[in-house]
Amino acid sequence: MLEIRPTCENCNKSLPHDSNEAMICTFECTFSMHCVSLLKGVCPNCGGGFEKRPIRPSQLLQKYPVSTVIVYKPVDLRVHLQKFNS
Repeated sequence: MLEIRPTCENCNKSLPHDSNEAMICTFECTFSMHCVSLLKGVCPNCGGGFEKRPIRPSQLLQKYPVSTVIVYKPVDLRVHLQKFNS
């Protein structure tokens, strides 16, 4: 079951369970679409790609609550993008 993390790891933008802007990698690292664009579609944690995070239906939130844990690890974009120029 997906955690459905509440914010973008890079900019800390709120990404609620029904957000159309949430993107995740295979390890559920969660970023906003804007930050994924800045990251050139590559997860800074695992090097994998991103997919749109599914929306958890409101009627299932009580039985399957979303995570309240905020993972906030701003990415040094300069360092991240240098990986592509090597």
